[in-house]
Amino acid sequence: MFKTILVPVDLSEVEVARPAIEKATALAGVSGGTVALVYVRSILPVTFMEYVPPSFDEEQQGDAEKRLAELAATLHVPGGAVTTAVRMGAVYNEVLAEAKKIGADLIVVGSHRPGMATYLLGSNASTIVRHAESSVLVVREPAKK
Repeated sequence: MFKTILVPVDLSEVEVARPAIEKATALAGVSGGTVALVYVRSILPVTFMEYVPPSFDEEQQGDAEKRLAELAATLHVPGGAVTTAVRMGAVYNEVLAEAKKIGADLIVVGSHRPGMATYLLGSNASTIVRHAESSVLVVREPAKK
């Protein structure tokens, strides 16, 4: 069974990740594993740097860490085995780097319902699937009725 399960979360679209989080916590409960949530912050383009206050980066990091910790606190994983990480960079690169760092044996990725623009998977989800060294489970958000 899977012992270390990584779930990428977009804090601006937590509802897309929620089905993946639920699946990961269920799998962790069955296997006695842990769940690690990771949020990847975007890099601010250099052209915007003169328009943001000097404390912008620290404030964004702190806010992301707080919001991710609040989300983690709502999860029901036996033994409270939930960790969080906030990284900065390209989503798929940072998710794969975090998976390697923590030794994840499963990455559970939430994905939008497919549309013409994404065809089967979103670009981040498909890149994670193609390049992950561990198993990847893609969980779709439920169809809207």
